[in-house]
Formats: sequence, structure tokens, C-alpha cells
Amino acid sequence: MRVLLRLFAWLPLPLTHALGAGLGRLVLLLRPRLGHDMALNLGQAGLNTAGLRGRAAAELGKGVLELLPIWLRPLGRALRLVRECQGWQHVEAAVARGRGVVLLCPHLGSQELAGLYFAPHFPVTALYRRPRQDWFHELMLAGRQRGRLTTVEPGTRGVRAMLKALKRNEFVFILPDQTASKGDGAWLPFFGRPAYMPLLPYRLIEASGATPLLVYAERLSFGRGFRLHIEPLDLPAEPAQAGAEVNRRIEAAVRRHPAQYLWNYRIYRYRADFMPPPPEAEPA
Repeated sequence: MRVLLRLFAWLPLPLTHALGAGLGRLVLLLRPRLGHDMALNLGQAGLNTAGLRGRAAAELGKGVLELLPIWLRPLGRALRLVRECQGWQHVEAAVARGRGVVLLCPHLGSQELAGLYFAPHFPVTALYRRPRQDWFHELMLAGRQRGRLTTVEPGTRGVRAMLKALKRNEFVFILPDQTASKGDGAWLPFFGRPAYMPLLPYRLIEASGATPLLVYAERLSFGRGFRLHIEPLDLPAEPAQAGAEVNRRIEAAVRRHPAQYLWNYRIYRYRADFMPPPPEAEPA
């Protein structure tokens, strides 16, 4: 199995993306729930069309198969897939401030490349959630923990590790647009609807004085590679207000590249043991 995966990792990226696009569209046909979840979230953003659902499914498939070259090629070869970087001057300015940097990366394009891109240059502590499958967890850690990047899981130890990293003027990498655990988030507007989202990134920024940056790796057409976007953020001090502002910036980025967002992620879900949602929030 490992040998087969490593062989696939060396396929040309145009072929990998072509296979992934076909796989994504096939899964969309075979799994009605995928199309249902996409339609709900796209509809909330006012973007729900059959054409965009198909393109989003194709991008989802690309995102799955591109994990192989990103994780299994040597780090230098994997990072060559990034053909262009826009906004590196914001990284240099943030480092010069000396208070640490929080990289906020939405589920847009390739989150894996967006995080790894910084690893040869700076120490990066990345927050992640452990997958259920042990084999995938092992593969994921081997692919991520390279260069100067280390990973931590949610919890007290993870928070302490991230705060210490920021005090050393290092980098922290977090995905802000996901469902928070009970008591760890707030109801924040996202495409016009409240979603229970984490406040941890903004509490870290508040506690450390770190500089926040919005980052994402746009997938270029026809397997040409990726374009890394780095954008400065001017956030309110209050965590919930900061989260709402980041969501607005994510929405703007998503509208520029709508097919590349992870529309099947159930960002509006909540569990029965949560506090009741606001009156206007309904389960997805």
C-alpha cells in the first residue's frame, strides 16, 4: 500500500488533478448526501447552482489526491508546487514586530501547502484534530511534521505550546472556519447565518499580541500548481468581534474562488448538548 501511494505521489500534478476531478464528480453522483450538504452551504452563500456544485466536487477530489505529492514527496519538491506567493512582505513585517504570528487558514484551496510553505523558514506550531483512522493519522503526521513544523492537538497542552511558541516570536497555524467544541466558541455570522466557531485563535492573539495573517493556497487551473495568498488582518481586540471580522475576510476570499471552498463541511451543525442556538439558527 505504501509503495503504491508513493508511486502515485510522483504522478505529474496535471494528471493527479485530472484524476481527482473525475473522482470528485463520481462521488457526487454516488453519494447524494454530499450534494445535499454542498447545496445547503452554497445556498446559504447565494451560490447554489448545479454547475458550481460539480466544480466544487471536482476541487474536493483534487484536494484529496494532491495530499500524496504534498505529503510524500521530499519537502523541497512538494513546495515547488507553489508557483507564486503574494504578500510575503506582510510576513516579514510581522516577524519584525517580534510578537509571534498567527496564520489563519480557511478551508480554501490547499491548507496543507499553506502551512508547510512556512516550515523551511520559521518554526510553525500547527493545531490539528486527530483523524479516526490510525493509518491516515500516521501518514498525515509524517507528511506535516517536516521542516520546522510541529503539530499539537486541542486541549490545555496544545494551547500552552502555542502560547510559548508565540512568545518566542514563532508561528502558529490554525483553521478558523470549523465547528468549535462546547464552551470553546461563539455564535459568529458566516455567510449570513450563525455558526458555532472557535475563539481560540483570537484569544491567543489577545493574550500574546501576535500578528494575525490570513493565508490560503489557491489551486491553479490545469494542474499548474498553486498561488499562495498572504493578507494582513486588522482585528478588534475582543475575540468574538475579531472572529466576525475574520469570517468576513474569509467570505470575500471564498467569493473570489468559490469552487475551491470545502462546501461539504457542516459548519452550521451543532449538537444537542450545546447551549441553544440563537433564534435565527437552524440545524443543517
